[in-house]
Amino acid sequence: MDSLWDHVLGARHGRLHCWTGQGFVTAGWDEVAADARAMAGGLRRLGVRPGVHVAAVLTNSPQAVRGVLAVWLAGGTVVSLPVPARGMSPDEYAGQIATLVELVGSPLLLTDGETAGTIPEKVRARVRATAWDSVGAGTVPARPPGDDEPAFVQFSSGSTDRPKGCVLTPRAIAAQLGMIREMTGAVPGRETVVSWLPLSHDMGMFGCLMFPWAFDMPLVLSTPQRFGFGPRSWFADLAEFGGTMTAGTNTALRLAARAQRGRPLARRLAVRTAIVGAERVEREALLAAVDAFGPSGLALRDLVPAYGMAEATLAVSATAPGAEPRFLPVDGIELADGKVVPADPDAPAASWLVGCGTPCPGVEVAAPPDGTVDELVLRSPSLADGYHGDPGLTRSRFTADGFRTGDLGFRHDGELFPVGRLDDVISVGGRNVNTREIELAVDGLAPIRPGCSAVLDVGRLVLVTELRKHGADLRAVAGAAGAVAMAKAGIALHECVFLSRGAVPKTPSGKIQRYRARQLLLAEELPTIATISLDSTA
Repeated sequence: MDSLWDHVLGARHGRLHCWTGQGFVTAGWDEVAADARAMAGGLRRLGVRPGVHVAAVLTNSPQAVRGVLAVWLAGGTVVSLPVPARGMSPDEYAGQIATLVELVGSPLLLTDGETAGTIPEKVRARVRATAWDSVGAGTVPARPPGDDEPAFVQFSSGSTDRPKGCVLTPRAIAAQLGMIREMTGAVPGRETVVSWLPLSHDMGMFGCLMFPWAFDMPLVLSTPQRFGFGPRSWFADLAEFGGTMTAGTNTALRLAARAQRGRPLARRLAVRTAIVGAERVEREALLAAVDAFGPSGLALRDLVPAYGMAEATLAVSATAPGAEPRFLPVDGIELADGKVVPADPDAPAASWLVGCGTPCPGVEVAAPPDGTVDELVLRSPSLADGYHGDPGLTRSRFTADGFRTGDLGFRHDGELFPVGRLDDVISVGGRNVNTREIELAVDGLAPIRPGCSAVLDVGRLVLVTELRKHGADLRAVAGAAGAVAMAKAGIALHECVFLSRGAVPKTPSGKIQRYRARQLLLAEELPTIATISLDSTA
């Protein structure tokens, strides 16, 4: 495709609809770009120019959308800082932001007015915190970053470790947007994109904001907060605006399906591409969504399991448009040991895996053949240039053989099947066991909140989990969880720690932050309801 700037700054006819808390406000993409040009003049007076890193906490506001382009037009590099993760205290978040601002050397921290007013003093002492609507206006020549210069630093929320800043160039971003168009078969002029995903997340920023902007498609942009209060709003917006394309996580799809509860949507759905990614995609979540929204027009072929990561800008592989997702039943105990063995779907140890299609155009993924699970290694024209301020980690992950993803998976009949993270693997009695199989099985226990369980190795194997409701026999639930761990992976849990609702730390996109969960458990700082020992000697 042409350069990123050719697309974003060209003549636009589509419209942006942004949720403001009271309703949607609408503006044409041309109007958005004109506002950004004016804001770039204000940023230039604040010291933003080519080569300057500008920290930003990107919410889904109209001002943030304009602000991203404004920083680029002023010549700056947008540094997207993580928003507060679930379970993170204000002091902990302030410390994280202060550390990242110092790492990137930004003179500014830009965000929305409400957020800017709450920036702690320890952060203000290091950086000038300014609201987007306080930047002012002016006129300056557009000086966006060159094709191979840093344009965007995407800091993760840290699902398995401390946040890492992926450095993206305009060339890599443009390549990714072209891939998305090809992999989805999107037709500008016929598509409407609907999203609530946070712009602080790669799927929200590049898949759901920059993609429709670059190809002049209407975008309906809601917020994570609105989705959190009412998950049904996601599909209600799709119906209301005639959305044909959307994206979300496996967890979000499950929450939306549960919130639907048989109530009809106002209009029939027109969606034909609903990308599901950012975490391992589960068969049960896809089927639940079809069961909930099928009466409104959602079909299984409309759900598009995909695999990607911030280091690749976004997408790596996806199911072909119009093709139903592929489900593969395998032996869970063998899978936990890194082997792929077909299983009878009704067998107690059976686990379902979901295929994520073939690699996007131009992407190469080195994956083991049928029968073996191993780390996925990829090459992509949209790959990041490395991690900001961390040359050691950059060298270890961005290698001559390709980018070492840290993700486990395999190929089956040419399709990519991601299984989990290397960080999910623990050593038990000389075996390397993938804990995700245990966690997904525990999700099926009636008293447990799905998506809120993690098996942690802290010198002993501990399951931390949240309850769907109080009043359950916790010793019986712990015993059932122990039995599930033995049946699914052949390992024995030592303890079950039952936590208050919302206590398991998660990223804004819904992935459990294992690193933080482990640290909080060791520090005895998780809000605990009860701890049940499963040791035979207890």
